[in-house]
Amino acid sequence: RQGDFQDRSVAAVEPFLTEPMDIIGHSFGATVALRLAVAHPEMTRSLTLIEPVLFSVAKQDDPDKIRQHDADAADFSAAMLAGNDALGARLFNRMWSEGGSKWDDLPEQARASMTRSIHVVPACHAAVYDDVHGMLTPGVLDAVTCPSLLLRGSQSHPIIGVVNDGLARRLPDADNRVVEGAGHMVPISHPVQTAAALKDLFARV
Repeated sequence: RQGDFQDRSVAAVEPFLTEPMDIIGHSFGATVALRLAVAHPEMTRSLTLIEPVLFSVAKQDDPDKIRQHDADAADFSAAMLAGNDALGARLFNRMWSEGGSKWDDLPEQARASMTRSIHVVPACHAAVYDDVHGMLTPGVLDAVTCPSLLLRGSQSHPIIGVVNDGLARRLPDADNRVVEGAGHMVPISHPVQTAAALKDLFARV
């Protein structure tokens, strides 16, 4: 709970960019991956953003989807405001693990870990909603000239489709793909399709 979580995440990864690499991020990790690619284009061989939660794209491109998302997440937001992290974690898991494990079926250790870290979600509001790091400033994404892949599941929340489509338009060399039948956890639920998309991306490098 010290500092900007996205800033801290970027700083933790930067020392490992010692040569051009294939940078892959999922969900919030995809917002970190995008910042790394913008800051270090010479070290980014390719960029893969799977279900990026950069909701600031939707704020610009389709505000109705932001309102829909916020309405769907209202119970989660209320739980967090009330300081009920356990309920917040349960509701967040329900919203973003379509067709995945039910909360009560998860190992106790996994539930405890999610509950301990759920405060990170509202703490990242400025980074994912308000674009405080300027990813959508005109011309910024032009620096990411490497081949890029945008990947999402067809059953994900509609806001993800807006984000992926918007980033695909803004990135110079992006392939925008949808995995049918998958939700937000597409790398776990559909590993074969995810791997196939990555192989196609790497063939373009």
